[in-house]
Amino acid sequence: MSDNSIASVAVETPVKEKKQPVKRARDFVNDPLEMKILFGDLKGLVVNIVKILILIGVSYVILSPIIGMFVNSISSNKDAYNPMVFVLPQFPTLERYALAWERLDYIPTMAADLLYTLSITVIQVLICSMVGYGFARFEFPLKKFLFACVVVMIVIPTHTIMLPLYMTFRAFDPLGLCTLIFGGSLNLMSTTIPIYIMTILGTGVRSGLYIYIFNQFFRGLPKEIEEAAFVDGAGTWYTYFGIMLKNASPAVITVTVFSIVWQFNDTFYANLFLVPDSIVISKKIASLQATIATLDKILTPTIQELYLDAGIILVLLPIVLIYLVLQRSFIEGVERSGIVG
Repeated sequence: MSDNSIASVAVETPVKEKKQPVKRARDFVNDPLEMKILFGDLKGLVVNIVKILILIGVSYVILSPIIGMFVNSISSNKDAYNPMVFVLPQFPTLERYALAWERLDYIPTMAADLLYTLSITVIQVLICSMVGYGFARFEFPLKKFLFACVVVMIVIPTHTIMLPLYMTFRAFDPLGLCTLIFGGSLNLMSTTIPIYIMTILGTGVRSGLYIYIFNQFFRGLPKEIEEAAFVDGAGTWYTYFGIMLKNASPAVITVTVFSIVWQFNDTFYANLFLVPDSIVISKKIASLQATIATLDKILTPTIQELYLDAGIILVLLPIVLIYLVLQRSFIEGVERSGIVG
């Protein structure tokens, strides 16, 4: 046999691979690395299960009342008195929405409310961002004391100052100027002027919290940004509006969403200053049951609640739509604000 044939036989002969020994339970016990990996995987699995259970529980607590109201709003009279109806009505109807739409005067009232809410939000974002920027970047007398007042404004309950607020705007006469100009104090009740005045002065609904958010955000931005702008000849106002406020877009979006939601749902200041129901739809929804009972002669409380649930769903729709549009930016803004602060 030639050398070439011997070489070919040697090449073609398969080499037997050694079988890997199957690890038994005691092998894992004797191997610390394997045990660490095994328990690490189990720990991660348990943590994920706990997270899912918590999310399901929180979602149920939050969404269950809304789902219940929606089901009630499309239920007929037969479904309302049928104890077997729990999740889905047997005879769904949109009658509740039609009457609630009419009694709320939905389109004009909602348009007026959104205009009022969005204008307050724009003013609040501008004023609170300026105040927060001032606290973060400038030094001035009584700075710590004034910032402590901002914190107190967050903590103190609004009900404790409702009487002074009412008396102030019931006979509005700052420094005697109204008496000098108009010959007497002004009664600003039954208007939205008091809320606009408070917002412009940085003391509107939750303004203390918004100032704190902006302050923490601006403190986290590097000062080199402003120094570079000043070197290029930019003034203070251009630096603020053209550079700093743009960099603070996460905080702006966060405050915008909070302001819209809280201002839209506010009934404390609206009731305190006797703002008309035609402007604040959250006040009109509170009297919907009485309106239906008076005008439509529906006197059964169970049926009245079905119309009320339909009205609440109608009122929630704009806020839900705004949140869906700004959801991604809002979540990023909250995370960014937390990181910077």
